[in-house]
Amino acid sequence: MLTAIVLVIAGGAIAAMIVLWPDSSKVPHDKNPYGGKDVSTISATVTKVTPFNCHSNGGDGPDGQASVKGDCAHIGVKVKGGTATFDLDPTRYKAGIHVGDGISVVKFAPPGQTPTYQFLDFQRGVPLIALAAIFAVVVIAIARLRGLFAMVGIGITLLALTKFILPAFLAGESPVIVTVVGATAIMIVVLYLTHGVSIRTTAALFGTLFGIVLTAVIGLAATGWTNLSGVGSEDDQTLIAVVPSIHLSGVVAASMVIAGLGVLNDVTVTQASAVWEMRALQPLARGATIFASAMRIGRDHIASSIYTLVFAYAGSAMTILLLITAYQRSLTEMATTEEIADEIVRALVGAIGLVLAVPITTVFAVWLAPKPRDEADEPAPTPPTPTPGRRRAVRTA
Repeated sequence: MLTAIVLVIAGGAIAAMIVLWPDSSKVPHDKNPYGGKDVSTISATVTKVTPFNCHSNGGDGPDGQASVKGDCAHIGVKVKGGTATFDLDPTRYKAGIHVGDGISVVKFAPPGQTPTYQFLDFQRGVPLIALAAIFAVVVIAIARLRGLFAMVGIGITLLALTKFILPAFLAGESPVIVTVVGATAIMIVVLYLTHGVSIRTTAALFGTLFGIVLTAVIGLAATGWTNLSGVGSEDDQTLIAVVPSIHLSGVVAASMVIAGLGVLNDVTVTQASAVWEMRALQPLARGATIFASAMRIGRDHIASSIYTLVFAYAGSAMTILLLITAYQRSLTEMATTEEIADEIVRALVGAIGLVLAVPITTVFAVWLAPKPRDEADEPAPTPPTPTPGRRRAVRTA
């Protein structure tokens, strides 16, 4: 019966993905600003850094953005086929650049003119690959086969995000519906892949799916209630300009589901495992007793998971929080701005979905865990074999 239910859910998710799968012709594609005619991105190595006074006195620039006070810098770099120079503004120079740094530069080479160069970014490919390799080695060394399957699950998640969820957003599909469908498919694959095919995993899956739906519904309602438009930064404005059909408020609600998916999965799996262990230790305990014991564990897990969510969102909004402190504006005043309110609502909605998923998962786990055997069906205990000394005592008596 459970297999049939899971297959129906999986089939529904697959059918919904087929219906919502974005047509490549409907996914907007804007031109790469660094890949047009006579424009290219090349690798370079810094060979010289020479600061100079460019009379940058700070204050607001022409576009209303605050500018950094300080020196600029002449940068000499080695590129394929020769050398090049360009100037770096005070913001970039103050952030730090040193001889030997690997960077990417934009080369402008109109026909008949001397090529010019502009700083684009630092090259981070090697460090990122090294960190990913270290992460994989540590996870697999400690978690072994489970760790390996978890790494495969990460790959599946990234594949679903980049090939289905994000393109569907750009194609104009409902972000919330797309996220619920995509998250359901991801969790079905990842849970059974990482934790094995079992009734315990199925209990965790049911709790996770309920948590996904609850978070999506609450997130959609909270986004409308707090009037979160999704336009809180220059990147948001650029996205609307590039993709006018995108529903940014729906993207905000969808991000609440995706952001809390990992913690939600952690909580549901832990609750199901706790119930299974308790049932193994107390096979004759009543369901209500197991539920009460598991909820005591769940309450502790809820508290630590909420801290995890809040700290994660605070870390992602660290720049905004620093600006609040620098501007000496009160937190209550800044909390109602789009940037801060977005993070607050995301944290609260994720926490609500997480908290509600704990008792729901516990109910499923208690219901599906192996039931205590009826005492009437228990075989009669075998009487102990009397010892010779005991038999002699009986005869004497």
